[in-house]
Amino acid sequence: MRLMKRRALVLTHESASHWFRRSLPPHVFRVPAWAESDGRAAANMAAATAWRASGSDWRSFLSTYCSCFVAIGVFIA
Repeated sequence: MRLMKRRALVLTHESASHWFRRSLPPHVFRVPAWAESDGRAAANMAAATAWRASGSDWRSFLSTYCSCFVAIGVFIA
């Protein structure tokens, strides 16, 4: 008697829009047990939103960069 392998009925992940993601096996898309139990995912998401730069942050950075560029240009010339 030959041993038959058990295969999934659907071999692709239909909700993935990219061809490479569709080719990955289903276990890749499962959430690991450690991420659900201790709440690290929620903490990481909160940290990511806290570190996101706003428009005033970019404006401050750009004004500082331009003023330093002008100061160095004046010093060299």
